[in-house]
Amino acid sequence: MSSETSLPAESRTEFGKGAARRIRRASKVPAVLYGHGSDPIHITLPGHDTLMALKHGGANALLSIELDGKSQLALPKQVQRDPIKGHLEHLDLLIVKKGEKVTVEVPIVVVGDAASGTLVTTEHTSVSVEAEATHIPESIEVSVEGAEPGTQILAKDLTLPAGSTLHVDDDVLIVNVTAAPTAADLEADLAGDDAGAAATDAAEAEPAAE
Repeated sequence: MSSETSLPAESRTEFGKGAARRIRRASKVPAVLYGHGSDPIHITLPGHDTLMALKHGGANALLSIELDGKSQLALPKQVQRDPIKGHLEHLDLLIVKKGEKVTVEVPIVVVGDAASGTLVTTEHTSVSVEAEATHIPESIEVSVEGAEPGTQILAKDLTLPAGSTLHVDDDVLIVNVTAAPTAADLEADLAGDDAGAAATDAAEAEPAAE
């Protein structure tokens, strides 16, 4: 389960791109708290500490936002990062309460080694789960140890922590184990691609009928 991380927050009264740049230059990140019928609360958070909280807590990091002497639990709903440098640019945070059920996407982690000569494909890298806000699983492990070709692991086969329930159809395919392609298969595919390319070139080379 993800542990709660406390982050000191400050109220934010300046808005717009210029204000956001000034906030980030001060090693902080602009954020918005919303939910439970309250008006959006615009805040700033410490940039490095927030980045570390998201790194260690994952996509569903539970944050305790300390603002004006009060604590407010929140989950990240949208995280904007600089596409090149990777630093945080803006956060949307959803207010949650202890004991409240929330629906979140939980990452799938495949562990173990399937049987020799197999190919393991993760069809879904995450799955929708309903869990208590302070007991969201960080990930769900799927073991493929010794799995033979033809093995299919469905959503209903997942082992969830107590108190968590699936929010997807039971028959959704999560992990598929198939026979790995042989050298002959790869050569046949390559030959087929070459033949198709040759046919296309030949067709393009034919003069158009007048």
